[in-house]
Amino acid sequence: IDEGNDPVYDSEQLQVHMDKWDGKTFIDAMGLSSDKKVLEIGVGTGRLAVKIAPLCAWFTGIDISPKTIEKAKINLASNKNITLVCSDFISADIDERQFDVVYSSLTFMHISNKLSAMKKVSEILKDEGIFVLSIEKNQEELLDYGTRSITIYPDTVDNIQTYATAVGMVVDNVFETEFAKIIILKKACLENTN
Repeated sequence: IDEGNDPVYDSEQLQVHMDKWDGKTFIDAMGLSSDKKVLEIGVGTGRLAVKIAPLCAWFTGIDISPKTIEKAKINLASNKNITLVCSDFISADIDERQFDVVYSSLTFMHISNKLSAMKKVSEILKDEGIFVLSIEKNQEELLDYGTRSITIYPDTVDNIQTYATAVGMVVDNVFETEFAKIIILKKACLENTN
């Protein structure tokens, strides 16, 4: 943000590159419709939200960075169905069982306590709700940008499945894009778990 970058306004060439993580097949996997409530973990400046908010009844974006939330407010201002929250996802005050879809792309790798994050996702999803997660195929633990580096916490489909089972979710589907593995997790209906 401080360097003037805003992925909402990436060049077409860079947008095509980013779609290799979370393009049309990722968005289609959400099964969006005008009656669904959706939450994005790591909304950033709204790169995905500008595409997704118009396709649902209500969109909530959460991000830990005040600077990206401020940019997202500007980028998403034309949408009236938006709530943006500046908070750590795990500790955020979010009402339980309200979302039909939760998704995350290029963010889950920044969360060290994935089991707690999965528990939070399960709590805020409605019964039969889905979590669509894009995880990086690159399993390096450090992103090196030359001028700065970022520690990340990569994960595997097997580990995600283990966390999901522990919090009452099941893997519904797994597929790959060029740069990511997409995992669709479904929250079990409470009546089916008794």
